[in-house]
Amino acid sequence: MNPTPTVPIKLRLRELTQLFNSMDPSPFHDRDLDADAEEFILSWARELPPAEEIELVLHLTTPPPPERAKAVAGAVQHYFAQRAELKDREYRLRWRRGRISLFVGLLFLAGCLLIGELLVELGQGALAAVLKESLTIGGWVAMWRPLDFLLYDWWPLRAELRLVQRLARMRVRLELPAV
Repeated sequence: MNPTPTVPIKLRLRELTQLFNSMDPSPFHDRDLDADAEEFILSWARELPPAEEIELVLHLTTPPPPERAKAVAGAVQHYFAQRAELKDREYRLRWRRGRISLFVGLLFLAGCLLIGELLVELGQGALAAVLKESLTIGGWVAMWRPLDFLLYDWWPLRAELRLVQRLARMRVRLELPAV
């Protein structure tokens, strides 16, 4: 059985503190990544085939304190695990909204079609036909957003969720300067 191929994402830093948000007062393990570092990692990870595991290789010119060096992998994985949890909640919330929107849209469409049919039954003129067609179009326009989400919008959300889940599992390796 072949092991899963691992692809490195290489990041050069002067010191380990550059990887994390300097304004975040949280303990090291709970710190947010620097926005630029996060975007760099995400943009490289998006380019990689989904079947390959990712390894973050940090090239540091200044060695970090030993306790920080040991904790960096856990801190990075913890950060992306939190992001995965947030993305998962967003994904589930959007699906719930999509289902509710679909239900509301279907009710509105049914109401428009029913009222349109009643207008045609009550009046045989051109005005009744125009109103019926207008209601039909309005009902289908109301379905646009629910159908747009249910057919197309969830794909990028799911892909982003899978990406941050992959990043939460990635190995992190430090490459320090030779002493």
